[in-house]
Amino acid sequence: MIKSTLLLASLCAALAVQPGFAQSPSAPGAKPLAITAAHAWTDPAHSLLLDAAYAGSRIVAVGEHGIVLLSDNGGETYRQASAVPASTTLTAVHFANARDGWAVGHWGAILATTDGGEHWTLQRSDPSIDQPLFSVYFKDAVHGWAAGLWSLLLATNDGGKTWTRVALPAPPGGGKADRNLYHLFADSRGVLFVVAEQGLVLRSRDDGASWEYRETGNKGSLWAGTVAPDGSVLVGGLLGHLYRSTDDGDTWTPLDSGSSGSITALGVAGGQVIGVGLDGFVIRGTPDAAHFAATQRPDRAALTAVLTNPRGVPILLSKDGILKPQ
Repeated sequence: MIKSTLLLASLCAALAVQPGFAQSPSAPGAKPLAITAAHAWTDPAHSLLLDAAYAGSRIVAVGEHGIVLLSDNGGETYRQASAVPASTTLTAVHFANARDGWAVGHWGAILATTDGGEHWTLQRSDPSIDQPLFSVYFKDAVHGWAAGLWSLLLATNDGGKTWTRVALPAPPGGGKADRNLYHLFADSRGVLFVVAEQGLVLRSRDDGASWEYRETGNKGSLWAGTVAPDGSVLVGGLLGHLYRSTDDGDTWTPLDSGSSGSITALGVAGGQVIGVGLDGFVIRGTPDAAHFAATQRPDRAALTAVLTNPRGVPILLSKDGILKPQ
């Protein structure tokens, strides 16, 4: 497998998908692919990290080489998980509760943990082709979804013991359902959203049984999404484009993110929406704001994810690992 140069594997197909990126070990002369376990690294907190989530009070971050980092002191220090069965790049992580979590990544890998991220098992992979998964979401410890390259959408009703491919409808204008799917999330009422290429948002109002496309009015890729404290839905992506919907995605209003750098992650902190992106941009705004305030780090670091520690301080992930606020 070509070494990933992703800055945002769950977000940016321009970096994740290059000509020849997908490889089949069945090609003439190719050796069968064997997914091997991750190993310890000298300084893993400075490796490429792509996503993070809370498992109770524990922070769990994932990234290249199958690195899974754990912090039990609010992000002050980190250590690698004890057992990770795949050294492939992990692009996203999600916990249904303090113990049950899932991580996804390249080669369609899906990993699961039942002890808060300390030990992981491999639930799924497809070594025949590197069709990466970019996002995973579970509404509880049983029902979940994973999304990725070329409209790959998987669903499980048994905690990931089995995964079934979901057939998606043709996108607006017709053609194959082949849009890259970057981020899965849900609102408080269980409406599911997936942000995708060409300004599209997939939505399911029936627990994933059926899906429909909603258009934001922009044709750029959307890489991030979140639900604000007031219930509104925000999505963002290429070149700092940011949109809000107050009607479950039926209509979208463009917002001024204040950023020219592409938005790679959105979240909520202290009643505000916070986002990060390429070129070191950090954006903040109230859910009803038409204009967000943006600051840019002097190092212009490519930021990939954001969490907030118990003191309200953002924890920033990047291509260079975990960064301190500036």
